[in-house]
Amino acid sequence: MQKVLVTGGCGYIGAHTIVDLINNGFDVVNVDNNMRSTTKLLDGVEQITGKKVRNYKVDLCNLEDTHAVFHENRDIVGVIHFAALKSVGESVNEPLLYFQNNITSLVNVLKCVKEFNIPNFVFSSSCSVYGNSAALPVVEETPLGEAQSPYARTKQMGEQIIEDFSRVNPTQSILLRYFNPVGAHPSALIGELPLGKPDNLVPVITQVAIGKLPKLTVFGTHYDTRDGSCIRDYIHVTDIANAHTKALQYLLEKRNGTNCEVFNLGTGMGVTVLEAINAFEKISGMKLNYELGEPRPGDVIAIYANNTKAREKLGWEPKSGIEDMMRTAWQWEVALRDRVLNN
Repeated sequence: MQKVLVTGGCGYIGAHTIVDLINNGFDVVNVDNNMRSTTKLLDGVEQITGKKVRNYKVDLCNLEDTHAVFHENRDIVGVIHFAALKSVGESVNEPLLYFQNNITSLVNVLKCVKEFNIPNFVFSSSCSVYGNSAALPVVEETPLGEAQSPYARTKQMGEQIIEDFSRVNPTQSILLRYFNPVGAHPSALIGELPLGKPDNLVPVITQVAIGKLPKLTVFGTHYDTRDGSCIRDYIHVTDIANAHTKALQYLLEKRNGTNCEVFNLGTGMGVTVLEAINAFEKISGMKLNYELGEPRPGDVIAIYANNTKAREKLGWEPKSGIEDMMRTAWQWEVALRDRVLNN
């Protein structure tokens, strides 16, 4: 089996990607400092796949420790780099923390990629790199707008670092700009597991519904959208995970035309915050307690993808609609509650 190093695989998208990689025949090792995660999702990965994933508890901002992981795993065929802080609101308040963590960790990983001649690199980027784009849906060639948060700026900077690195190194890289991953694995054994109060819409919805949080605030209701709330391209996390496997296979099969390629990962459908709430209420049969609030700093008004390039080149196809996303997210939230009650 070909070995892949995943960074940040104890996180939400990383854990689902590890499942998809294992299901497609890859051997996976993981690095995560568990600063904003626990190893609980890896337990779920083991239950789903029957494979125990080795996890190095290493801070990638420490070059010596990062180097040791690569030294022990000289046979890896690629790196999938998720590890980063990702809260928009926190990044607005703590910009230096985000620049220090997200950029230093990326540079250290790339130093090791270069030294150990790792042939393939897949980067977890974000639709936030587009900023408030005047043209929708965005395509990969859409000019990057002004970053609306320090988090978004670290993704823009990360992409630029990898593009510059790719010009002078043989490593083949892919930048995956994904939109808004939601939902959970259909087994309800892994899902989004925010530590503390969640920032993202869907875990807030499910936590309000189950009683962990008292209410949901819709931030901004007077935007120039069809119902006044922000528009996002919600995409099922298992679809996002599968795109990482397909991106790595694409590189391994040398189907890429250049050393560094970019792909949007979205459904191509914009959904407003209020529409997402309505979808949850429909699948759950519950009425959510929510209020209408003021806009939130760092939020983009509307963003959704043109995903033609990923469909045509990677052979990737998003399979789940918004109701499937809400259904699996709700099943995961209920499963979390039931596990607590039964322990």
